[in-house]
Amino acid sequence: MAAALSSGAALAHVTLQPNESVAGNYFQTALSVPHGCDGTATVAVRIKIPDGVLSVKPQMKPGWTVEIKTRKIEGEQPKLHGKTITETVDEVSWRGGPLPDNLYDTFGLVMKLPDAAGKTLYFPVVQECEKGMHRWIELPTAAQAAEGLKEPAPGLRLKPKAP
Repeated sequence: MAAALSSGAALAHVTLQPNESVAGNYFQTALSVPHGCDGTATVAVRIKIPDGVLSVKPQMKPGWTVEIKTRKIEGEQPKLHGKTITETVDEVSWRGGPLPDNLYDTFGLVMKLPDAAGKTLYFPVVQECEKGMHRWIELPTAAQAAEGLKEPAPGLRLKPKAP
């Protein structure tokens, strides 16, 4: 019974699907939004892109507008496709819909992952609704599992490349 309850609770969180990939590769994932806020529809989803992710392209969705905010890359300037990269995507926002509380939807991203096998990247998300919001921004500590958090940020586990 406890397993059934915990799996239901996990489905209530905003997650990345799939949530693991090979480090250093290009990767396609989707932010899964399974519900609104206290019975009201979702009207905006905003995701913060973690450091190390160099290239991000969000999915265009009918009925939604997409805004991309960038930030300067500090320190050594990486190269991508032979070009020096001086800025990267900091945040992606989708606004529109609305996405009713009793339905779910996904918000896709294609990105270039850092070469950091064994690391988990966290993507804090703010979900705005007609009334209220969810702030899926909690990060686990070394002594705490993400499952124990009330509003955990979606995580992406980076796996090593096959030998």
